[in-house]
Amino acid sequence: MGTVTSHDGTAIAVDRSGEGPAVILVGGAFNTRASAAPLAEVLSARFTVFAYDRRGRGNSGDTAPYAVAREVEDLDAVIQAAGGSALVYGHSSGAALALDAAATGLSISRLALYEPPFIVTDGPREGSTEYTTRLGELVSTGRRGEAVALFLTSTGMSAEAIARLRATPNWAGLEELAHTLLYDNAVMGDGSLPTDSAAAVTISTLVLAGGKSPAGMQETSRALADAVPSGRQRILDGQDHDVAPAALAPVLTEFFTG
Repeated sequence: MGTVTSHDGTAIAVDRSGEGPAVILVGGAFNTRASAAPLAEVLSARFTVFAYDRRGRGNSGDTAPYAVAREVEDLDAVIQAAGGSALVYGHSSGAALALDAAATGLSISRLALYEPPFIVTDGPREGSTEYTTRLGELVSTGRRGEAVALFLTSTGMSAEAIARLRATPNWAGLEELAHTLLYDNAVMGDGSLPTDSAAAVTISTLVLAGGKSPAGMQETSRALADAVPSGRQRILDGQDHDVAPAALAPVLTEFFTG
């Protein structure tokens, strides 16, 4: 593990592996650089891969107050450490963050996004204000387990599935990262498709979705690809939101080297 220093002085933990063009992996909710390790291992045959802990996660710092702009600066710090320009892949809320970073003009040569969870509607995400308020209350009062359950419920997970997950050793790790759900929520805004940001992205962009994912995810990926001037969509057959590195890596390699 190494570290880079973000603009506000926050230390950001980074793992580097492989040799070749620089690729930076941006994780989503509950993800740390360890979550990205399987994908990094496959990609490292062709690329120098940088997997980092977003602020507040793993071994990275968490300087207050939080702002999405600080997370964009964190990614920029990793890009600078990678040589000043990089290919970027973002997953879920990490895809939304990567999109925002590209729109602000960070030195990203190509951008790949997997299932950013925007909602394609005429208005903001249903219940977004109530969710934000409740999540903030739970985190601020230390009810981390309830915050995790609230988030999982918002993704469509059933109460029975959440109860089963609570009984596993993985639950403690989710609770440890519960405060970062506020950060993911801030990155997502009201949940609606950020057409203005998408229109500002001038680089070649690949928007991916799984063939086994809900139809809404595929619809969102298509709408986002259409909103980015140089965007295109691709569906990965047999995959869902938890995409397999073996299925994803060849697609990223083709796109990043094309």
